Amino acid sequence: MTTCVYCQAPIEPGSRFCGTCGRPLPAPAPQAAPPPAPSPGPPPVAMQAPPGAWAAPSPVPTGSPAAAAIAPARHLTPTGIRAASQGTVFEVYEYEMYRIARIVLQGSAVMLESGMLHYWMGNIQMQVQGPSLGGIAKSFLTKEKVIRPVYSGYGEIYLEPTFGEIELLELKGNDIWILDKGAYLASDITVQLGVYTNPMFSSIFGGEGMFQTQVSGVGKVFYWAPGPIQQVELRGQTLTVDGSFAVARTASLEYSVEKASKGLFRTMMSGEGLVNVFRGHGTVMLAPVPNRYMTLLGQFHSLHRAIQSIKK
Repeated sequence: MTTCVYCQAPIEPGSRFCGTCGRPLPAPAPQAAPPPAPSPGPPPVAMQAPPGAWAAPSPVPTGSPAAAAIAPARHLTPTGIRAASQGTVFEVYEYEMYRIARIVLQGSAVMLESGMLHYWMGNIQMQVQGPSLGGIAKSFLTKEKVIRPVYSGYGEIYLEPTFGEIELLELKGNDIWILDKGAYLASDITVQLGVYTNPMFSSIFGGEGMFQTQVSGVGKVFYWAPGPIQQVELRGQTLTVDGSFAVARTASLEYSVEKASKGLFRTMMSGEGLVNVFRGHGTVMLAPVPNRYMTLLGQFHSLHRAIQSIKK
């Protein structure tokens, strides 16, 4: 019960006057209304990556085949070279002046040139088959690597980065390709590797060497070039190259080393000397202009050799 504010006499609830002193009582203070419930705001807006940026990959269960399809590192940019078939994906990325090859395995297998592995990620097994005595003798004569490891399973493989270019051949089963020495990088397990022997004179003076890698069958092949590739299709014509920048050719072409001009005196006066000649019907992959860093490496290598010769 409340009391009168004037005489402190008890006051009945609801009274407007004090029954003791007769004075009017002040009206009770109105109760504050409860605050309204907050209205639901607009739904949150999903943040989207700007065009051209790498999107974060969706989480995938560990150990599943889909776990192999992992987005590459964000600093890598695709070059546009990509092919997928037979459970493998061959693609090339770049970072500044580097080129990096990436192979995604989805229950498939690939063969790599010995020493070309950079790193792998996933459930991948590597198998190395020991060479036979004949293979060792052949490797000694040809200077080609006799052991090429095979990688199989689920995951992704990165090859050693390079300042040169990484190109892709897709074999359909009809063509046989001859690759320049050291150009072969990796291939599907369905691709057959062999050794092509050039004529003695051409191998000594042509700069291509006596033995080159031969690829055939069905599948994809990664090969290296010192610069951007120019594809030349020959339909009975003759292609003359002053240098050894023909990094790949079809075996259907005739290859020889010849004098640049008729007669020894004219050849000497022309300053061109001997040239590489390709005739017939087929394809030649040329790398006529090396990448900037490949040129610098060549210049520094020559300078290093000159300094080493002075020290001796």
